[in-house]
Amino acid sequence: MTVGAARVHAETAATSATPDRSRFGAVDEAVLKALRKIVGSDYVRSSDGDLAPFSRDATPLFAARPDAVIFPASTEEVAAVLKLATERRIPVTPRGAGSNLAAATAATYGGIVMVLTRLDQIVEVSASELLAVVQTGVTTAELSAAAGKQGLLYAPDPGSRTVSTVGGNVAMCAGGLRGLKYGVTRNYVLGLLVVLPTGEIIRTGGRLWKDVAGYDLTRLLTGSEGTLGVITEATVALLPAPATSGTGVAYFRSLSDAGRAVARVIADGVVPATLEFLDGKCINAVEDYAGLGLDRTAGALLLFGDDGAPDVVQTNLARMAVSCETEGALGFTVAKEIVESEALLEARRCALPALARLAPVTILEDVAVPRPRIAEMVDRIDAIAERNRLTIATFGHAGDGNLHPTAVVDPGDGDAVERAHAAVGQIFTAAIDLGGTITGEHGVGAAKLPYLEQRLGADQMALLRRVKTAFDPAGILNPGKTGS
Repeated sequence: MTVGAARVHAETAATSATPDRSRFGAVDEAVLKALRKIVGSDYVRSSDGDLAPFSRDATPLFAARPDAVIFPASTEEVAAVLKLATERRIPVTPRGAGSNLAAATAATYGGIVMVLTRLDQIVEVSASELLAVVQTGVTTAELSAAAGKQGLLYAPDPGSRTVSTVGGNVAMCAGGLRGLKYGVTRNYVLGLLVVLPTGEIIRTGGRLWKDVAGYDLTRLLTGSEGTLGVITEATVALLPAPATSGTGVAYFRSLSDAGRAVARVIADGVVPATLEFLDGKCINAVEDYAGLGLDRTAGALLLFGDDGAPDVVQTNLARMAVSCETEGALGFTVAKEIVESEALLEARRCALPALARLAPVTILEDVAVPRPRIAEMVDRIDAIAERNRLTIATFGHAGDGNLHPTAVVDPGDGDAVERAHAAVGQIFTAAIDLGGTITGEHGVGAAKLPYLEQRLGADQMALLRRVKTAFDPAGILNPGKTGS
Protein backbone atom coordinates (compact mmCIF):
# COMPACT_ATOMS: atom_id res chain seq x y z
CA MET A 1 0.00 0.00 0.00
CA THR A 2 1.32 3.45 -0.87
CA VAL A 3 1.76 6.13 1.75
CA GLY A 4 -1.81 7.44 2.25
CA ALA A 5 -3.27 5.31 -0.56
CA ALA A 6 -5.55 7.36 -2.81
CA ARG A 7 -9.23 7.35 -1.99
CA VAL A 8 -11.41 8.59 -4.79
CA HIS A 9 -14.96 9.59 -3.92
CA ALA A 10 -17.71 7.96 -5.95
CA GLU A 11 -20.08 10.90 -6.15
CA THR A 12 -19.85 11.40 -9.91
CA ALA A 13 -20.03 9.36 -13.07
CA ALA A 14 -16.41 10.13 -13.89
CA THR A 15 -15.19 8.76 -10.56
CA SER A 16 -17.77 6.08 -9.92
CA ALA A 17 -15.12 3.46 -9.08
CA THR A 18 -11.67 3.55 -7.53
CA PRO A 19 -9.15 3.72 -10.40
CA ASP A 20 -6.75 0.82 -10.91
CA ARG A 21 -3.37 1.99 -9.61
CA SER A 22 -1.50 -1.21 -10.36
CA ARG A 23 0.40 0.35 -13.29
CA PHE A 24 1.87 3.05 -11.06
CA GLY A 25 4.64 3.01 -8.48
CA ALA A 26 4.35 3.77 -4.79
CA VAL A 27 5.15 7.00 -2.96
CA ASP A 28 7.17 5.23 -0.29
CA GLU A 29 9.61 6.59 2.28
CA ALA A 30 12.47 6.46 -0.21
CA VAL A 31 10.53 8.64 -2.65
CA LEU A 32 9.55 11.08 0.11
CA LYS A 33 13.21 11.35 1.12
CA ALA A 34 14.20 12.08 -2.49
CA LEU A 35 11.47 14.74 -2.77
CA ARG A 36 12.67 16.43 0.41
CA LYS A 37 16.18 16.55 -1.01
CA ILE A 38 14.92 18.19 -4.22
CA VAL A 39 12.50 20.84 -2.87
CA GLY A 40 13.38 20.98 0.82
CA SER A 41 11.74 19.30 3.79
CA ASP A 42 9.47 22.28 4.48
CA TYR A 43 7.90 21.88 1.05
CA VAL A 44 6.92 18.21 1.13
CA ARG A 45 3.70 17.19 2.86
CA SER A 46 2.44 13.65 3.39
CA SER A 47 0.31 13.61 6.54
CA ASP A 48 -3.46 13.20 6.30
CA GLY A 49 -4.16 16.70 7.59
CA ASP A 50 -1.75 18.30 5.12
CA LEU A 51 -3.10 16.32 2.16
CA ALA A 52 -6.79 17.03 2.74
CA PRO A 53 -6.84 20.58 1.28
CA PHE A 54 -5.30 19.27 -1.94
CA SER A 55 -7.74 16.39 -2.37
CA ARG A 56 -10.13 18.56 -4.34
CA ASP A 57 -10.28 21.71 -6.43
CA ALA A 58 -13.27 23.99 -7.10
CA THR A 59 -15.19 21.23 -8.89
CA PRO A 60 -18.18 20.06 -6.83
CA LEU A 61 -18.42 16.41 -5.76
CA PHE A 62 -14.96 15.38 -7.01
CA ALA A 63 -12.22 14.42 -4.56
CA ALA A 64 -9.09 12.30 -4.84
CA ARG A 65 -6.50 12.03 -2.10
CA PRO A 66 -2.85 12.35 -3.17
CA ASP A 67 0.01 10.55 -1.45
CA ALA A 68 2.24 13.65 -1.24
CA VAL A 69 2.06 17.36 -1.98
CA ILE A 70 5.16 19.30 -2.97
CA PHE A 71 5.92 22.99 -3.60
CA PRO A 72 8.87 23.42 -5.99
CA ALA A 73 10.47 26.87 -6.33
CA SER A 74 12.25 26.59 -9.68
CA THR A 75 12.09 25.02 -13.11
CA GLU A 76 15.07 22.86 -12.19
CA GLU A 77 13.29 21.48 -9.12
CA VAL A 78 10.24 20.67 -11.26
CA ALA A 79 12.50 18.85 -13.73
CA ALA A 80 14.16 16.80 -11.00
CA VAL A 81 10.81 15.75 -9.54
CA LEU A 82 9.41 14.74 -12.93
CA LYS A 83 12.51 12.76 -13.79
CA LEU A 84 12.19 10.88 -10.48
CA ALA A 85 8.47 10.32 -11.03
CA THR A 86 9.03 8.90 -14.53
CA GLU A 87 11.76 6.56 -13.27
CA ARG A 88 9.46 5.33 -10.48
CA ARG A 89 6.24 5.56 -12.56
CA ILE A 90 4.55 7.78 -9.97
CA PRO A 91 1.62 9.99 -11.04
CA VAL A 92 2.17 13.75 -10.86
CA THR A 93 -0.71 16.23 -10.94
CA PRO A 94 0.34 19.86 -11.56
CA ARG A 95 -1.73 22.45 -9.67
CA GLY A 96 -1.95 26.21 -9.39
CA ALA A 97 -4.61 27.76 -7.18
CA GLY A 98 -7.01 24.85 -7.67
CA SER A 99 -9.81 27.13 -8.90
CA ASN A 100 -10.70 25.10 -12.00
CA LEU A 101 -14.18 23.67 -12.52
CA ALA A 102 -13.39 20.43 -14.34
CA ALA A 103 -11.61 18.39 -11.65
CA ALA A 104 -8.43 18.88 -13.66
CA THR A 105 -6.24 19.07 -10.55
CA ALA A 106 -7.82 16.20 -8.62
CA ALA A 107 -5.19 13.46 -8.26
CA THR A 108 -7.33 10.69 -9.74
CA TYR A 109 -4.59 8.07 -9.33
CA GLY A 110 -3.03 9.50 -6.19
CA GLY A 111 0.72 10.06 -6.35
CA ILE A 112 2.21 13.56 -6.13
CA VAL A 113 0.35 16.85 -6.37
CA MET A 114 2.84 19.49 -7.56
CA VAL A 115 1.72 22.96 -6.40
CA LEU A 116 3.38 25.70 -8.45
CA THR A 117 2.38 28.80 -6.49
CA ARG A 118 5.92 29.47 -5.24
CA LEU A 119 6.91 30.32 -8.81
CA ASP A 120 5.32 33.74 -8.41
CA GLN A 121 7.62 36.30 -10.02
CA ILE A 122 6.68 38.82 -12.71
CA VAL A 123 9.95 38.65 -14.61
CA GLU A 124 9.31 41.51 -17.03
CA VAL A 125 6.68 43.81 -18.47
CA SER A 126 7.85 45.31 -21.78
CA ALA A 127 5.78 48.22 -23.06
CA SER A 128 7.92 48.53 -26.20
CA GLU A 129 7.31 44.87 -27.14
CA LEU A 130 3.77 44.67 -25.77
CA LEU A 131 4.50 41.55 -23.71
CA ALA A 132 5.10 40.25 -20.23
CA VAL A 133 7.14 37.33 -18.92
CA VAL A 134 5.74 35.75 -15.77
CA GLN A 135 6.25 32.64 -13.73
CA THR A 136 3.42 30.17 -13.58
CA GLY A 137 2.21 31.02 -10.05
CA VAL A 138 1.49 34.71 -10.71
CA THR A 139 -2.24 35.39 -10.45
CA THR A 140 -4.15 36.82 -13.39
CA ALA A 141 -5.06 39.89 -11.33
CA GLU A 142 -1.40 40.52 -10.44
CA LEU A 143 -0.38 40.35 -14.09
CA SER A 144 -3.26 42.64 -15.08
CA ALA A 145 -2.27 45.16 -12.41
CA ALA A 146 1.40 45.14 -13.45
CA ALA A 147 0.40 45.66 -17.09
CA GLY A 148 -2.03 48.43 -16.10
CA LYS A 149 0.73 50.40 -14.38
CA GLN A 150 2.34 50.76 -17.80
CA GLY A 151 -0.87 51.63 -19.60
CA LEU A 152 -1.28 48.11 -20.96
CA LEU A 153 -4.00 45.49 -20.88
CA TYR A 154 -3.77 41.74 -20.33
CA ALA A 155 -7.02 40.85 -22.03
CA PRO A 156 -7.98 37.40 -20.65
CA ASP A 157 -10.28 37.87 -17.65
CA PRO A 158 -11.58 34.60 -16.19
CA GLY A 159 -14.07 34.94 -13.37
CA SER A 160 -11.51 33.55 -10.92
CA ARG A 161 -8.86 36.10 -11.97
CA THR A 162 -8.17 37.28 -8.41
CA VAL A 163 -6.98 33.80 -7.37
CA SER A 164 -6.33 31.79 -10.54
CA THR A 165 -2.74 31.61 -11.74
CA VAL A 166 -1.43 32.41 -15.19
CA GLY A 167 -0.02 28.89 -15.48
CA GLY A 168 -3.39 27.41 -14.62
CA ASN A 169 -5.13 29.72 -17.08
CA VAL A 170 -2.75 28.63 -19.83
CA ALA A 171 -3.09 24.95 -18.95
CA MET A 172 -6.91 25.21 -19.08
CA CYS A 173 -7.07 27.89 -21.83
CA ALA A 174 -9.32 30.01 -19.65
CA GLY A 175 -11.91 32.35 -21.15
CA GLY A 176 -13.82 35.21 -19.58
CA LEU A 177 -16.24 38.08 -20.12
CA ARG A 178 -14.10 39.77 -22.80
CA GLY A 179 -13.83 36.67 -25.01
CA LEU A 180 -15.92 37.94 -27.94
CA LYS A 181 -13.87 41.06 -28.60
CA TYR A 182 -10.48 39.99 -27.33
CA GLY A 183 -10.37 36.20 -27.53
CA VAL A 184 -9.27 33.76 -24.83
CA THR A 185 -5.97 32.83 -23.18
CA ARG A 186 -4.54 30.95 -26.18
CA ASN A 187 -4.70 34.17 -28.25
CA TYR A 188 -2.16 35.79 -25.91
CA VAL A 189 0.42 33.07 -25.26
CA LEU A 190 3.60 33.82 -27.20
CA GLY A 191 5.94 31.34 -25.55
CA LEU A 192 6.30 28.86 -22.71
CA LEU A 193 9.01 27.40 -20.51
CA VAL A 194 7.94 23.81 -20.03
CA VAL A 195 9.28 20.73 -18.27
CA LEU A 196 8.45 17.47 -20.01
CA PRO A 197 7.47 14.43 -17.92
CA THR A 198 10.86 12.87 -18.62
CA GLY A 199 12.66 15.89 -17.13
CA GLU A 200 13.77 17.78 -20.26
CA ILE A 201 13.31 21.56 -20.18
CA ILE A 202 12.16 23.19 -23.42
CA ARG A 203 11.17 26.68 -24.58
CA THR A 204 8.39 26.96 -27.10
CA GLY A 205 7.70 30.13 -29.05
CA GLY A 206 9.28 33.25 -27.57
CA ARG A 207 8.92 37.03 -27.72
CA LEU A 208 7.76 37.21 -31.32
CA TRP A 209 4.18 37.79 -32.44
CA LYS A 210 5.01 35.99 -35.70
CA ASP A 211 6.95 32.69 -35.62
CA VAL A 212 6.02 29.59 -37.65
CA ALA A 213 9.21 27.57 -37.19
CA GLY A 214 8.19 23.96 -36.57
CA TYR A 215 5.02 22.56 -35.04
CA ASP A 216 3.13 25.00 -32.85
CA LEU A 217 3.86 23.36 -29.52
CA THR A 218 2.88 26.53 -27.67
CA ARG A 219 -0.70 26.17 -28.92
CA LEU A 220 -0.67 22.43 -28.25
CA LEU A 221 0.45 22.89 -24.66
CA THR A 222 -2.06 25.70 -24.08
CA GLY A 223 -5.21 23.93 -22.96
CA SER A 224 -3.48 20.55 -22.49
CA GLU A 225 -4.55 20.55 -18.81
CA GLY A 226 -1.21 19.46 -17.39
CA THR A 227 -1.14 16.18 -19.30
CA LEU A 228 1.79 16.92 -21.63
CA GLY A 229 4.18 19.09 -19.63
CA VAL A 230 4.49 21.37 -16.61
CA ILE A 231 4.50 25.07 -17.46
CA THR A 232 6.86 27.10 -15.27
CA GLU A 233 6.97 30.41 -17.19
CA ALA A 234 4.86 32.12 -19.84
CA THR A 235 5.50 34.97 -22.25
CA VAL A 236 2.17 36.64 -22.96
CA ALA A 237 1.02 39.37 -25.31
CA LEU A 238 -0.32 42.67 -24.00
CA LEU A 239 -2.40 45.41 -25.62
CA PRO A 240 -2.63 49.16 -25.12
CA ALA A 241 -5.23 49.75 -22.40
CA PRO A 242 -8.51 51.21 -23.68
CA ALA A 243 -9.15 54.82 -22.73
CA THR A 244 -12.53 54.12 -21.19
CA SER A 245 -15.36 51.61 -20.98
CA GLY A 246 -19.13 51.62 -20.58
CA THR A 247 -21.94 49.19 -19.82
CA GLY A 248 -25.67 48.86 -20.35
CA VAL A 249 -28.38 46.37 -19.44
CA ALA A 250 -31.56 45.42 -21.32
CA TYR A 251 -34.47 43.26 -20.16
CA PHE A 252 -36.51 40.89 -22.34
CA ARG A 253 -39.62 38.76 -22.01
CA SER A 254 -37.67 35.69 -23.09
CA LEU A 255 -34.18 34.55 -23.91
CA SER A 256 -35.30 34.12 -27.52
CA ASP A 257 -35.89 37.87 -27.70
CA ALA A 258 -32.49 38.50 -26.11
CA GLY A 259 -30.90 36.11 -28.62
CA ARG A 260 -32.35 38.07 -31.52
CA ALA A 261 -30.96 41.26 -30.00
CA VAL A 262 -27.50 39.66 -29.84
CA ALA A 263 -27.75 38.73 -33.53
CA ARG A 264 -28.81 42.29 -34.40
CA VAL A 265 -25.94 43.82 -32.40
CA ILE A 266 -23.38 41.72 -34.27
CA ALA A 267 -25.06 42.28 -37.65
CA ASP A 268 -24.89 46.02 -36.99
CA GLY A 269 -21.10 45.77 -37.00
CA VAL A 270 -20.50 46.17 -33.27
CA VAL A 271 -18.15 43.70 -31.57
CA PRO A 272 -18.84 44.37 -27.87
CA ALA A 273 -16.27 43.96 -25.14
CA THR A 274 -19.08 42.52 -22.99
CA LEU A 275 -22.22 40.69 -24.08
CA GLU A 276 -23.56 38.53 -21.24
CA PHE A 277 -26.95 37.10 -20.32
CA LEU A 278 -28.83 35.86 -17.27
CA ASP A 279 -32.05 33.86 -17.46
CA GLY A 280 -35.06 34.62 -15.24
CA LYS A 281 -33.97 32.20 -12.52
CA CYS A 282 -30.57 33.91 -12.31
CA ILE A 283 -32.14 37.37 -12.23
CA ASN A 284 -34.22 36.48 -9.20
CA ALA A 285 -31.35 34.73 -7.43
CA VAL A 286 -29.04 37.72 -8.00
CA GLU A 287 -31.68 40.17 -6.83
CA ASP A 288 -32.29 38.13 -3.66
CA TYR A 289 -28.54 38.02 -3.05
CA ALA A 290 -27.37 41.53 -3.95
CA GLY A 291 -30.46 43.74 -4.22
CA LEU A 292 -29.24 45.51 -7.35
CA GLY A 293 -32.68 46.65 -8.46
CA LEU A 294 -33.01 44.17 -11.34
CA ASP A 295 -36.36 43.66 -13.05
CA ARG A 296 -37.71 40.44 -11.58
CA THR A 297 -40.50 40.27 -14.17
CA ALA A 298 -38.07 39.84 -17.05
CA GLY A 299 -37.43 36.44 -18.58
CA ALA A 300 -33.86 37.39 -19.51
CA LEU A 301 -31.28 40.10 -19.01
CA LEU A 302 -28.65 41.13 -21.54
CA LEU A 303 -25.57 42.95 -20.27
CA PHE A 304 -23.74 44.82 -23.02
CA GLY A 305 -20.59 46.92 -22.95
CA ASP A 306 -17.65 48.25 -24.90
CA ASP A 307 -14.27 49.85 -24.35
CA GLY A 308 -12.00 52.16 -26.34
CA ALA A 309 -12.08 55.84 -27.22
CA PRO A 310 -14.84 57.69 -25.29
CA ASP A 311 -16.78 58.79 -28.38
CA VAL A 312 -16.64 55.29 -29.89
CA VAL A 313 -17.79 53.68 -26.65
CA GLN A 314 -20.77 56.03 -26.32
CA THR A 315 -21.73 55.53 -29.96
CA ASN A 316 -21.54 51.74 -29.69
CA LEU A 317 -23.51 51.66 -26.44
CA ALA A 318 -26.25 53.72 -28.10
CA ARG A 319 -26.26 51.42 -31.14
CA MET A 320 -26.54 48.33 -28.93
CA ALA A 321 -29.37 49.90 -26.95
CA VAL A 322 -31.25 50.59 -30.20
CA SER A 323 -30.71 46.96 -31.30
CA CYS A 324 -32.17 45.75 -28.01
CA GLU A 325 -35.13 48.11 -28.29
CA THR A 326 -35.79 46.99 -31.87
CA GLU A 327 -35.97 43.37 -30.71
CA GLY A 328 -38.54 44.08 -28.04
CA ALA A 329 -36.56 45.01 -24.95
CA LEU A 330 -38.84 45.71 -22.00
CA GLY A 331 -36.46 48.43 -20.96
CA PHE A 332 -32.78 49.30 -20.90
CA THR A 333 -30.27 51.36 -18.94
CA VAL A 334 -26.92 52.72 -20.06
CA ALA A 335 -24.52 53.61 -17.25
CA LYS A 336 -23.43 57.24 -17.21
CA GLU A 337 -20.41 56.74 -14.95
CA ILE A 338 -17.84 54.06 -14.20
CA VAL A 339 -19.38 53.40 -10.80
CA GLU A 340 -22.72 52.68 -12.48
CA SER A 341 -21.00 50.34 -14.96
CA GLU A 342 -19.44 48.42 -12.10
CA ALA A 343 -22.84 48.07 -10.44
CA LEU A 344 -24.30 46.60 -13.64
CA LEU A 345 -21.37 44.22 -14.11
CA GLU A 346 -21.86 43.02 -10.55
CA ALA A 347 -25.10 41.36 -11.68
CA ARG A 348 -23.10 39.00 -13.86
CA ARG A 349 -20.20 38.54 -11.47
CA CYS A 350 -22.37 37.52 -8.56
CA ALA A 351 -24.54 35.03 -10.48
CA LEU A 352 -22.71 32.00 -9.10
CA PRO A 353 -22.59 33.06 -5.42
CA ALA A 354 -26.25 34.05 -5.73
CA LEU A 355 -27.21 30.62 -7.02
CA ALA A 356 -25.02 28.98 -4.35
CA ARG A 357 -27.44 30.27 -1.70
CA LEU A 358 -30.23 28.08 -3.12
CA ALA A 359 -28.65 24.73 -2.15
CA PRO A 360 -25.45 23.40 -0.54
CA VAL A 361 -23.88 22.43 -3.90
CA THR A 362 -23.87 24.25 -7.25
CA ILE A 363 -22.83 22.15 -10.24
CA LEU A 364 -21.64 24.81 -12.66
CA GLU A 365 -21.27 23.37 -16.16
CA ASP A 366 -19.98 24.85 -19.38
CA VAL A 367 -21.15 24.17 -22.93
CA ALA A 368 -20.99 26.20 -26.11
CA VAL A 369 -23.24 26.31 -29.17
CA PRO A 370 -23.32 28.46 -32.31
CA ARG A 371 -24.55 31.93 -31.34
CA PRO A 372 -27.88 31.72 -33.23
CA ARG A 373 -28.80 28.59 -31.23
CA ILE A 374 -28.34 29.97 -27.70
CA ALA A 375 -32.07 30.37 -27.07
CA GLU A 376 -32.75 26.86 -28.38
CA MET A 377 -30.05 25.47 -26.10
CA VAL A 378 -31.51 27.24 -23.08
CA ASP A 379 -34.94 25.82 -23.93
CA ARG A 380 -33.40 22.35 -24.01
CA ILE A 381 -31.69 22.96 -20.66
CA ASP A 382 -35.01 24.01 -19.15
CA ALA A 383 -36.68 20.87 -20.52
CA ILE A 384 -33.88 18.70 -19.13
CA ALA A 385 -34.24 20.36 -15.73
CA GLU A 386 -37.98 19.72 -15.70
CA ARG A 387 -37.57 16.13 -16.83
CA ASN A 388 -35.04 15.46 -14.06
CA ARG A 389 -36.94 17.45 -11.42
CA LEU A 390 -34.07 19.88 -10.84
CA THR A 391 -33.46 23.60 -10.56
CA ILE A 392 -31.03 24.58 -13.32
CA ALA A 393 -30.37 28.27 -13.94
CA THR A 394 -28.40 29.45 -16.96
CA PHE A 395 -26.12 32.43 -17.51
CA GLY A 396 -23.18 32.95 -19.82
CA HIS A 397 -21.42 34.68 -22.65
CA ALA A 398 -24.09 35.54 -25.23
CA GLY A 399 -21.50 36.95 -27.61
CA ASP A 400 -19.70 33.65 -28.17
CA GLY A 401 -22.41 31.09 -27.41
CA ASN A 402 -20.83 29.89 -24.17
CA LEU A 403 -23.47 28.90 -21.60
CA HIS A 404 -23.14 28.01 -17.92
CA PRO A 405 -26.10 25.86 -16.86
CA THR A 406 -25.92 25.58 -13.08
CA ALA A 407 -27.75 22.89 -11.13
CA VAL A 408 -28.34 23.43 -7.41
CA VAL A 409 -28.61 20.25 -5.33
CA ASP A 410 -28.34 18.89 -1.82
CA PRO A 411 -25.39 16.43 -1.81
CA GLY A 412 -27.12 14.51 0.97
CA ASP A 413 -29.97 13.67 -1.39
CA GLY A 414 -28.49 10.76 -3.33
CA ASP A 415 -31.40 10.60 -5.75
CA ALA A 416 -31.09 14.30 -6.59
CA VAL A 417 -27.34 13.90 -7.18
CA GLU A 418 -27.96 11.01 -9.58
CA ARG A 419 -30.58 13.05 -11.41
CA ALA A 420 -28.11 15.92 -11.65
CA HIS A 421 -25.50 13.61 -13.20
CA ALA A 422 -28.06 12.39 -15.71
CA ALA A 423 -29.03 15.96 -16.54
CA VAL A 424 -25.41 16.98 -17.11
CA GLY A 425 -24.94 14.18 -19.64
CA GLN A 426 -28.15 15.18 -21.41
CA ILE A 427 -26.99 18.80 -21.57
CA PHE A 428 -23.70 17.76 -23.16
CA THR A 429 -25.55 15.64 -25.73
CA ALA A 430 -27.92 18.51 -26.50
CA ALA A 431 -25.00 20.89 -27.09
CA ILE A 432 -23.35 18.44 -29.47
CA ASP A 433 -26.66 17.92 -31.31
CA LEU A 434 -26.84 21.68 -31.90
CA GLY A 435 -23.35 21.78 -33.41
CA GLY A 436 -21.68 22.78 -30.16
CA THR A 437 -19.22 21.35 -27.67
CA ILE A 438 -19.05 19.97 -24.13
CA THR A 439 -16.80 22.79 -22.90
CA GLY A 440 -16.06 26.28 -24.12
CA GLU A 441 -13.68 27.42 -21.39
CA HIS A 442 -13.72 25.24 -18.25
CA GLY A 443 -11.85 22.32 -19.80
CA VAL A 444 -12.36 18.54 -19.76
CA GLY A 445 -10.40 17.38 -16.71
CA ALA A 446 -11.87 14.31 -15.05
CA ALA A 447 -15.39 15.73 -14.91
CA LYS A 448 -16.08 15.64 -18.64
CA LEU A 449 -13.73 12.86 -19.73
CA PRO A 450 -16.58 10.31 -20.10
CA TYR A 451 -18.16 12.59 -22.73
CA LEU A 452 -15.04 13.54 -24.68
CA GLU A 453 -15.23 10.76 -27.26
CA GLN A 454 -18.85 11.66 -27.96
CA ARG A 455 -17.59 15.13 -28.93
CA LEU A 456 -14.41 14.18 -30.80
CA GLY A 457 -14.95 10.65 -32.13
CA ALA A 458 -12.87 7.51 -31.69
CA ASP A 459 -10.23 8.34 -34.32
CA GLN A 460 -9.43 11.73 -32.82
CA MET A 461 -9.30 10.23 -29.32
CA ALA A 462 -6.77 7.69 -30.57
CA LEU A 463 -4.67 10.53 -31.99
CA LEU A 464 -4.80 12.38 -28.67
CA ARG A 465 -3.49 9.28 -26.92
CA ARG A 466 -0.60 8.99 -29.39
CA VAL A 467 0.31 12.63 -28.79
CA LYS A 468 0.15 11.99 -25.04
CA THR A 469 2.49 9.00 -25.37
CA ALA A 470 5.01 11.04 -27.39
CA PHE A 471 5.27 13.60 -24.58
CA ASP A 472 4.78 11.26 -21.64
CA PRO A 473 5.86 7.68 -22.45
CA ALA A 474 5.40 6.50 -18.84
CA GLY A 475 1.94 8.08 -18.61
CA ILE A 476 2.65 9.71 -15.25
CA LEU A 477 1.54 13.30 -15.88
CA ASN A 478 -2.03 14.02 -14.71
CA PRO A 479 -3.39 10.59 -15.69
CA GLY A 480 -7.14 10.17 -15.96
CA LYS A 481 -7.59 13.51 -17.74
CA THR A 482 -7.81 14.67 -21.36
CA GLY A 483 -6.24 12.18 -23.77
CA SER A 484 -4.96 9.87 -21.05
